[in-house]
Amino acid sequence: MLINIVSAFPGLFQSVFDESMIKIAQEKDLVRIRIHDLRDFSDDRHRRVDDYPYGGGAGMVMKPEPFFKAVKTIQKKYPPKGKVILMSPQGLLLTQNKLKELSKEKNIILLCGHYEGIDERVRKYLVDEEISIGDYILTGGEIPAMVIADALIRLIPGVLNVSSLEEESFSKGLLEYPQFTRPREYEGMHVPEILLSGDHEKIRKWRAEKAFKRTLKRRPDLLQNKKITGNT
Repeated sequence: MLINIVSAFPGLFQSVFDESMIKIAQEKDLVRIRIHDLRDFSDDRHRRVDDYPYGGGAGMVMKPEPFFKAVKTIQKKYPPKGKVILMSPQGLLLTQNKLKELSKEKNIILLCGHYEGIDERVRKYLVDEEISIGDYILTGGEIPAMVIADALIRLIPGVLNVSSLEEESFSKGLLEYPQFTRPREYEGMHVPEILLSGDHEKIRKWRAEKAFKRTLKRRPDLLQNKKITGNT
């Protein structure tokens, strides 16, 4: 998979993709990540990528030309054309199912907005879809782009083992069950005895029940339209 990220602040990504699992995935050539400076595609001699909004209003709006030129250049340099995604609070909420869908793409181009907003022509004529990571306000699209890249890379075959993926939160529509490790007892806090029993079937049922109850308590919305029991 090739992940292209277009941002007016490329320095924000300097160390994020050079650590842990993402670094290993790149070393194995399972994913390629390219960060593109939006200002390199500006015609302004000061490399500006924003301007005052028509009709007045607070803040600055990101210009359309740099985005169109950046995408055109990327698609020419890194075929196939790739799906163009705008990080936007107006977009569809990111879910694990959406990530699974995107993981089938060979090339993804993530556009990071900033300032007060982005010229509507980018939305209407350039991007294939808009994605939001939540109903809150961030400074720009850089952090959402990091989130999508990280979550996608986890789904690439060979990055993580299959069993790890299957047990993670949201993989089965539930939050993950409680996890414990050594020491067996710490300051009076004990690991549940069933996890020490060696009875794998009982452990499986215990984990399924705990995952269901945790989801019911913390995220009941995940259980809507989903028929599930504690022994699933």
